[in-house]
Amino acid sequence: MSQKISPLAGLPAPKSILVDVAKLLAAYADLKPDPGLPEQRVSFGTSGHRGSSFARSFNEWHILAISQAICDYRKSKDIDGPLFIGADTHALSQPAFETALEVLAANGVHAMISTNGAFTPTPAISHAILVHNRGRRSGLADGIVVTPSHNPPDNGGFKYNPTNGGPADTEVTGWIQDRANALLESDLGQVKRMPFALARKASTTRQHDYLNSYVADLTHVIDLDAIRSAGIHMGVDPLGGAGVHYWPAIAERYNLDLTVVSNEVDAQFAFMSVDWDGKIRMDPSSSYAMQRLIGLKTKYDVAFACDTDHDRHGIVTRSGGLMPPNHYLSVLIDYLFQHRPQWSPQAGVGKTVVSTALIDRVAKRLGRKLLEVPVGFKWFSQGLFDGSLGFGCEESAGASLLRRDGSVWTTDKDGLVPALLSAEITARQGKDPNELFVQLTRELGTPYADRVEAVATPAQKSKLARLSPDQLHSDLLAGEQIEQVLDHAPGNHAAIGGIKAIAASGWFAARPSGTEAIYKIYAESFKSEQHLQDILKQAQHIVDTAIA
Repeated sequence: MSQKISPLAGLPAPKSILVDVAKLLAAYADLKPDPGLPEQRVSFGTSGHRGSSFARSFNEWHILAISQAICDYRKSKDIDGPLFIGADTHALSQPAFETALEVLAANGVHAMISTNGAFTPTPAISHAILVHNRGRRSGLADGIVVTPSHNPPDNGGFKYNPTNGGPADTEVTGWIQDRANALLESDLGQVKRMPFALARKASTTRQHDYLNSYVADLTHVIDLDAIRSAGIHMGVDPLGGAGVHYWPAIAERYNLDLTVVSNEVDAQFAFMSVDWDGKIRMDPSSSYAMQRLIGLKTKYDVAFACDTDHDRHGIVTRSGGLMPPNHYLSVLIDYLFQHRPQWSPQAGVGKTVVSTALIDRVAKRLGRKLLEVPVGFKWFSQGLFDGSLGFGCEESAGASLLRRDGSVWTTDKDGLVPALLSAEITARQGKDPNELFVQLTRELGTPYADRVEAVATPAQKSKLARLSPDQLHSDLLAGEQIEQVLDHAPGNHAAIGGIKAIAASGWFAARPSGTEAIYKIYAESFKSEQHLQDILKQAQHIVDTAIA
């Protein structure tokens, strides 16, 4: 079951694969989920509830149930401050936002909606929660982000961020999920709701200027003076996402040489090039999806893109094109911990179990402690909140970091800040991030890495998630002694929902996707491309045998 690259990959999206938005929206309103079917129940993966209205996995009933469950959760925890809510540019995000507001208003929740209904990036919600809660003991705020992240255009997503500003942990999402499913099973009998027009005018519904409060605060996390004075020529592709109006505002406020290559917003995302599997996916780390910006790489000193809710980044350099996320994250960590003198000497580096081992080597050389956790940004939220982590990152190009003074910035992924940091790095180091990566590998070794994705049924995903070290049946990994087999992360001993095998100069990890009907195998070698392929081949055999 190896990854099969579609003949459409990297090409402009043909009309035949574009979503019918009118039908999608009709399905959201008209189709009712059957809570007796697992795939139609409310299910919080690594980042909220996601699905498609066509598959009856993301419909009005789901959002009514989840929104009421969130109101009930807030009540049970005495959370009585404002709730910051924002939505991205996916077609299903606006109707889901409206449904949620109908429930929030009927429950008397003070909902903070964006000024003039503007799109709202995930980090702007996290930022708003943290700014409101700073120094408070009571009247604490939380938030909802309506987004399926970089997922295809027919997807919707709905995510809850509690009072620490980050993605909710499993205990919280489990509570909300169980309550929402109980509400579905009782035909929404206990859901409070009012018509949208009344909810919009309710005294509890207030407008909040997410854009200007976020943009005005950026100077406290990035050295924008260095970027401006070095005259760094930047290009950005918002990929039709929620940050589309943030970039011109940033350029104007800080007088930066920043060109927005496209400000188009289109619910079909027809301007995208097709991803590896023949689907449209706004993934800034995919070379297939990033063809437009890669084609412009020689025009800018550095260029970047973000996904639909702007919580992921993709960096395109003149010297090397699109950087794999692991490469840029390694450079970013190496740079930040040497150029943020006000950060605590105790502030550590956070990474997921599937991120590059080059980060381990960088952290060791910097003398910083490393926190290795399962996939999911929620594992970094507390460390970023209390300053025990200076930086937290996922291999899928999600990261956040502290302000320059060492206090909390966001506790959810922020795509805009790592993107702009590529310009700060170029300004202060005189080399682009790819040139610095080449230098880093000369000093610490070159990682050869790949990720394979393959289709998997819910039953196969469940089997893979429960894989244990004793099911490996091998002492060797591509000819090297296996030193460790993990099913729990070393940083916090939480289950990784899969398995990771480590040898002296390579490793692999296998886990089911939390958001799509696929499994993923990650592998890395510090020897050679051939050694990497040998690891992948063995890993695939182990996984296929285990889930057969």
